[in-house]
Amino acid sequence: MVIGALQLAQEVARALRAAGHRVYYVGGHVRDRLLGRESADFDLCTEAPPARLLELFPGAPQVGAHFGVVLVRRGDAEVQVATFRSEHSYGDGRRPEAVAFETDPRQDVLRRDFTINALLEDPFSGEIVDYTGGRADLEARQIRAIGDPRQRFAEDHLRLLRAVRFAARLGFEIEAGTSAAMREMAASINRIAPERVREELTRILTEGGARRGIELLEASGLLHELLPEV
Repeated sequence: MVIGALQLAQEVARALRAAGHRVYYVGGHVRDRLLGRESADFDLCTEAPPARLLELFPGAPQVGAHFGVVLVRRGDAEVQVATFRSEHSYGDGRRPEAVAFETDPRQDVLRRDFTINALLEDPFSGEIVDYTGGRADLEARQIRAIGDPRQRFAEDHLRLLRAVRFAARLGFEIEAGTSAAMREMAASINRIAPERVREELTRILTEGGARRGIELLEASGLLHELLPEV
């Protein structure tokens, strides 16, 4: 599965490059490769606008046309390809109300959650592009929100649980400013749909580091909000 997804990602990247577009690996694959961990996540981001993606990959389903994301599939392998974008006006604490497609990859990574998830990798040269200090945070083994952590958590309250999940699974600490914002905003997790919260809690408990995850939930105040009986 991993080999098939990697081969498909390479083919998609070659098609985009041949069409004259910049393209990068982004997110989990880049982070895990730098940590020496195996990853089946081969997400790509590109300057190619959504209409161009559909021309290059006919039949690829859109994963929310509003966000400019298509899913290229072959057999059991799938690769998510997203147009660079910036996001604005978060009204419900989960999804942006306005999206602007961009040509600058810097604008794309600045909308993301944590610095270690905002690293870009050239699929051909292996060069790492780091606009947010993610490599330093990988070396420091810490989870740090991009920019103002309160703003990041206000945009998407589920990021509160994602911070715990990544810290527990990777054995990382949560950076002091990010941790303080989590404690301050813990109650906002109650605005998230119960099924999304349940999904994140399940991943915290099953992806490794469950005990650490519970400790971080308690330290952040999230355990009190979600499971006060515990």
